[in-house]
Amino acid sequence: MSIIKNINWKVRLRNPIFWTTIIPAAVSFVYCVLGAFGVVPALTESMVLNIATAIITALTTLGVLVDPTTAGVKDSALALTYDAPRKDDLSEEEGIEK
Repeated sequence: MSIIKNINWKVRLRNPIFWTTIIPAAVSFVYCVLGAFGVVPALTESMVLNIATAIITALTTLGVLVDPTTAGVKDSALALTYDAPRKDDLSEEEGIEK
């Protein structure tokens, strides 16, 4: 459970890219699991293909949660302090005039 506590969910949930990736991944995962158990008719895949797709989708969902700028699965200490996604503007940080 420490993985869940070390992610700044407030910022993640405000990010539209998070939603555009997590919603299709979750729908695909649920459909594949239900198809594997025969609850939802599979289109053309066999049971093995449904299970493989579900596993790949679950791993994709984990990839959505991983912050590629930090080691491991948790957010950095700085990212945990954000109230909104950070907008990097190097010109302001480095004193460069626009």
